[in-house]
Amino acid sequence: MGEVRRTTSATTAAVWEVLANGWYYPAWVVGATRMRAVSANWPAAGALLHHSVGAWPLLVNDRTESLRCEPERELVLLASVWPVGRAPVHLVLSPTTDGGCEIVMGEDLAEGPARLVPAPVRQALFGPRNAETLRRLAYIAERRSA
Repeated sequence: MGEVRRTTSATTAAVWEVLANGWYYPAWVVGATRMRAVSANWPAAGALLHHSVGAWPLLVNDRTESLRCEPERELVLLASVWPVGRAPVHLVLSPTTDGGCEIVMGEDLAEGPARLVPAPVRQALFGPRNAETLRRLAYIAERRSA
């Protein structure tokens, strides 16, 4: 699983607030374009985000499931983008000595046709996308806590 990291001046609590509000998902996840529904118990394990990927008129309705949730510390998701596949996404938040937060994100395909693409190629594609995803997440958390 390839990892990207980002350090932000926002606290772990501020970053967690963004992650814990499912309606923010398309604001920080590259590729997600709109929310259709968020489980009331989001981000608890088993909760779902119903979102769309792509641009009109080529929208794909999909969902992301929370697999594990430790508030202000860890969130593990199972993102689905059919027909590409399904990918576990592991987000870890760690406080920094200056009061900020380091965010680590790991992702790789677990199933689906895109799994046939060699791992180094998949990671070369995921890396820049996930770096931008963390950039957006950090910016939102920083602005909300300012």
